[in-house]
Amino acid sequence: MATILSPDQSRVLLRPFNPGDDERATGIIARIMSLPEEDLGPLLNELCTEFSSRHDQIRNRALERFEQVRELVPADVEVSEQRRLLIGAYFLAEYSLESAALFNPSIVPHPDQTGLDRGALRFILSLRATGEGHVSSITFRTGIIHRDHRIEVTPPTGFLTEPRQVPNPVYDKALFGRKLLELGLAGDFKRRVMDRLGHSFSLEELRASLKAEQFRLPDGITQEAHEEAQAIWMLARSNYEVQFQPEQQISERIIFPATPSQRNGIEDARFVRFVDDDGAHTYYATFTAYDGKVVVPELVETSDFLLFRFITLNGPAARNKGMALFPRKIDGQYAMLSRQDNENIFLMRSDNIHFWNEHSLLLKPSFPWELIQLGNCGSPIETDAGWLVLSHGVGPMRRYCIGAFLLDRDDPAKVIGRLREPLIRPNASEREGYVPNVVYTCGALLHGRTLIIPYGLADHATGFATVPLADVLGAMS
Repeated sequence: MATILSPDQSRVLLRPFNPGDDERATGIIARIMSLPEEDLGPLLNELCTEFSSRHDQIRNRALERFEQVRELVPADVEVSEQRRLLIGAYFLAEYSLESAALFNPSIVPHPDQTGLDRGALRFILSLRATGEGHVSSITFRTGIIHRDHRIEVTPPTGFLTEPRQVPNPVYDKALFGRKLLELGLAGDFKRRVMDRLGHSFSLEELRASLKAEQFRLPDGITQEAHEEAQAIWMLARSNYEVQFQPEQQISERIIFPATPSQRNGIEDARFVRFVDDDGAHTYYATFTAYDGKVVVPELVETSDFLLFRFITLNGPAARNKGMALFPRKIDGQYAMLSRQDNENIFLMRSDNIHFWNEHSLLLKPSFPWELIQLGNCGSPIETDAGWLVLSHGVGPMRRYCIGAFLLDRDDPAKVIGRLREPLIRPNASEREGYVPNVVYTCGALLHGRTLIIPYGLADHATGFATVPLADVLGAMS
């Protein structure tokens, strides 16, 4: 029986609820404050009875939320713990994480490979979960690929949890300054702000420097300086870290949009296990940040799937969707596949993973099933024959198919093989969904000599395909 992961509307996340502007929120709090104290206990008991089985530590979450809106409560008013709990509850809401879709997966080896039978591989599967308002986030599953290539996905467990933001991350001054220059910030205001900082600095130190510079100006801050201050602060907040707790199972860890550039979604994360120069492994994922109008490629880094570092990508080549990192450096440089023009696949190289300045054309649409556009379907997979790249092609009736091509191992700018026909195309049982006639993946892996390909079905659910590597390479021309 085929393994299909379908969206589950019961997987709910507790998130801040913002009913509108401060005036409306103040009115809501005033109405809560007018409730008799003797009515609060029964109301809270009812809430805990209904929602404690759905969320962990719900009382703590309500108190935390109260602290976030405390400034809307009159300063001279004493607020009991029961009333604080109730105010916090009114400003929380459940969000059904995958009420619309669970799709576009990528797959990487799990950091922990202990306790397995010979020939088995434990994996982490990342998925794009889409819920109310078509907002997308990253969710995870774990599982095992058995020796016979049978795929076993572990059922998700427990309460869903967002990570805590690391409160005061440290920035490298030289790297941060280079990113500011890439953004066109080279004025005196920016120079004076940065001059106050050491070789490394914290977010609070940056805040203090910005405030000091704003108050230094005798006639007040100019509009130009104000815009520079906003841009400096936004860059800092867009390069951030979040931390999960070790006791949280991987399927309980949710990465929800957290910055203005991600406001409407974190889409299509392409995870890859990257081999560093010293042989250590780092997991990177390129993803598309979407604010409702503009898409921006960004990067996330982790070594353990507990601490995640979010990184802005800079340079003229870091734009559009579908960037995918090679799993190691080539000739001392990072390499990335991209699609800057919405149609063709490009190759990028860089000395620094944060900055991408050059790109060269690699592949154009050639066959009937891909004449609208081409794109990668995840990071290249290294084989003895070359770099195997899964691709997507869009053809008539906006049908998405998955194909493949092969790049030279030493010079990935050379295409040495290509499938003339799709490897996977939507069949009769897979074509119905949120977006019909689409199969799509954000990353596969090689298990022995067999390709394991998780893929999205009609932008709704996720299935798996297995295919011998020899069959794929043998069909290339």
